[in-house]
Amino acid sequence: MKVAIFAGWSGSGKTTLVERVIPALKARGQRVSVIKHAHHNFDVDKPGKDTWRHREAGAFEVIGVSDRRFALMQEFEQPITSDEGPDLAALIARLDARADWVLVEGFKQSPVPKIEVWRAVPDGEPARPLRFAGDAAVLAIATDAPQRLPAGAPPALDINRPEAVAQWLLDHADRFEWQGSL
Repeated sequence: MKVAIFAGWSGSGKTTLVERVIPALKARGQRVSVIKHAHHNFDVDKPGKDTWRHREAGAFEVIGVSDRRFALMQEFEQPITSDEGPDLAALIARLDARADWVLVEGFKQSPVPKIEVWRAVPDGEPARPLRFAGDAAVLAIATDAPQRLPAGAPPALDINRPEAVAQWLLDHADRFEWQGSL
C-alpha cells in the first residue's frame, strides 16, 4: 500500500485534484482509498434516518450496510484536542489492505510523503507561502504557476493534468510505500 498526502492552503484545489486523480489511478488498474481530514463538525448521515437516530440515541458505533456499501460511523467520546485530529496511522490501519493507494487530504503536519497543492494568488492579494522549505516530506508541488516556484523547489506537477499527477505517483511509487507507522 502506498500513502500520499495532498496538502495545501484552503481553496488551493486539493479536493478537486484528489477527485480527478482517483479515476486516473483507477484507469491504470489501481485500487484507491481516501482519508479526508475535516476541520469542521461534519456528518455523513442524514438527520431523521435510522442510523442517525441510533447515533443520536447514544450508540458509540453504527454500521449502515446494504448490498452495495458499508459505512461505519463512530463517535469520539471526547473531542480530539491535537491540531491534526485522529491518528493517521490508526486510520490507515482501518482501511482495506487491498488498496494500492491511500490518498490523504489534510494531515499536513504528518511526516508522510506529500504532494503540495499550491496556486499563485492574483497580484495584490497576500502571498500564500509554500510549505516545502520547512517540510522534507513534500516530494512534488502540484501548481498552476510553476514559473513562480523558487529555485530549489521539488518537481512541479501541472495541477490541471491529473493523469500526469497519477503517472508521477506511479513512477515514484517506491517513495510512497506505507511502513505501517509514522
